[in-house]
Amino acid sequence: MVTSVQLYLGLLALVALERGVELVLSTRNARLAGARGGVESGQGHYPVMAAFHGLFLLACALEVVGLARPFPGALGWIALAAVLGAQALRYWAIATLGWRWNTRIVVVPGAAPVTGGPYRFVRHPNYVAVIAEMVALPLVHGAWLTALVFSLGNAWLLRVRIRAEEQALGEPWLQAFAGRRRFLPGGHGGH
Repeated sequence: MVTSVQLYLGLLALVALERGVELVLSTRNARLAGARGGVESGQGHYPVMAAFHGLFLLACALEVVGLARPFPGALGWIALAAVLGAQALRYWAIATLGWRWNTRIVVVPGAAPVTGGPYRFVRHPNYVAVIAEMVALPLVHGAWLTALVFSLGNAWLLRVRIRAEEQALGEPWLQAFAGRRRFLPGGHGGH
């Protein structure tokens, strides 16, 4: 009989596979942006961010297996729904950005800001998906320590990342998104 731990490890494997596919797409899109004159910035934090995201999946598995975390029942199902919602939001953002989406900060000078899709509601829908995933994916199988530690680390990383990204996107982007919050729909301002 398949256990909940085995199913959870399978979920983590699927997420890892998904990340691999995203990296292939990201590399292709970064090349396309580069061919259009795209300029990369924020390279200093990128290796830390990449390692952090890899360690996150490993920590999810290690906490569940090493600390024998049980499946938390209703909370686990709610967390799984949040993970699936985060994936849907991530792919809506990726589809909306098209060739502009990649895991690096590559800006094509003169390209108009993308303001459709989920970007109609918030400045950074992909990061909303990342935040939701950092909380929910560990909680699918009760790995609350991983959820806490990696959510705090992710908050610090996003602070660095978003500053670099918004600076690279420049004034046209800031003007286009002046009335949108970074993470929550509605209201005004940058936070």
